Amino acid sequence: MVPQPTGPTRRRCFEPARRHMSVFDVTLARLAAVPLPAGPPRSIAGVVAPSVTPSSEAVHAALAGVQDPEIRRPITELGMVKDVSVDGASVTVAVWLTVAGCPMRDRITNDVTAAVRAVEGVRDVRVELDVMSDEQRTALRRQLRGDAAEPRIPFAEPGSMTRVYAVASGKGGVGKSSVTVNVAAALAARGLSVGVVDADIYGHSVPRMLGASERPTRVEEMILPPIAHEVRVISIGMFVQGNQPVVWRGPMLHRALQQFLADVFWGDLDVLLLDLPPGTGDVAISVAQLIPNAEILVVTTPQQAAAEVAERAGAIALQTRQRLAGVVENMSWLTLPDGSKMELFGSGGGAAVAASLSRALGADVPLLGQIPLDPALRESGDAGTPFVLTRPDAPAAVALRSVADRLAVRARGLAGMSLSISPSRH
Repeated sequence: MVPQPTGPTRRRCFEPARRHMSVFDVTLARLAAVPLPAGPPRSIAGVVAPSVTPSSEAVHAALAGVQDPEIRRPITELGMVKDVSVDGASVTVAVWLTVAGCPMRDRITNDVTAAVRAVEGVRDVRVELDVMSDEQRTALRRQLRGDAAEPRIPFAEPGSMTRVYAVASGKGGVGKSSVTVNVAAALAARGLSVGVVDADIYGHSVPRMLGASERPTRVEEMILPPIAHEVRVISIGMFVQGNQPVVWRGPMLHRALQQFLADVFWGDLDVLLLDLPPGTGDVAISVAQLIPNAEILVVTTPQQAAAEVAERAGAIALQTRQRLAGVVENMSWLTLPDGSKMELFGSGGGAAVAASLSRALGADVPLLGQIPLDPALRESGDAGTPFVLTRPDAPAAVALRSVADRLAVRARGLAGMSLSISPSRH
């Protein structure tokens, strides 16, 4: 065992170590106080770290994530990217617009700028806009609609998988348009691709209720509809000035509806809703002729007088051989502050219509829902935001969303569809 020094000898042995530690600590403190040099980051050896130069391929890949706001397809797929120029950390992107007065030019510019700026190494982004030539627009239309000489109604094709609901009522004032708009918004909120045709030519109100203020864009003979709350919408109100009335006879109504269905580019819709005018007139007959597979959704109130008229609107299915999707009872009751229900328009109208139509058709016609009265439902319609989005937990919104859920999960039949099956011989 090595003896350890004691007393003064022990202190002398360890004092130099203490002095060395003290000098080391002071040196670290002085180094920490020295400010770092300004400029680009340097490695330990003082060499400037290399910066990443963006590639044209990386910019094109980023642009593939930018969709045209109206067509809802990547701009790279639509041939809208005219040119990409990379100069160090600066990138210039030239974009083709479909028309000179494109209402979405600002949004396209912002979306392209945001996508390219996210590419590593990009510091400055410049977007230049140009307009497609007639030949380019023709190529775009053919890409979207095919080479058919005359526009066709895609929903009437045998292979169409789009569920079409014609929302009808026997009389006006039962809230048919409110039901249409909120069911459409609820379906879109589920992630479905949804379109609405405002077929009430004389009493169009869907654009206001959906907050669709933009005008449709015309590309040759193809119409790109505005999109509001993820719902594509078309209405005669988008083609008239102000609150100008539409005074048309039957043949004009039929032609307008045909154009809404055939000339408008709807994309691949899961659900199409048609807001029909009240009654069983020209438009209801035209819908049966143009889209025979459309199902009728009847809207009524609890009042017996309204229910009797609604039965006639639903009974048109007997003559047109259309399917009845069900009945929706609107304005069923008003919930009072104490929790009780006041039935302002009576009760039982919706159930009576469903039962009567079931007997007439020999098939079950369900009562899909009862929508209670709520002043906020009217307010949201006037403001242009569907009630199911502004007050999703309100009883009326829950009931409307329940109707949408039942319509969304309806099975789509295979009648008239080509199954690509050929008989085999043994």
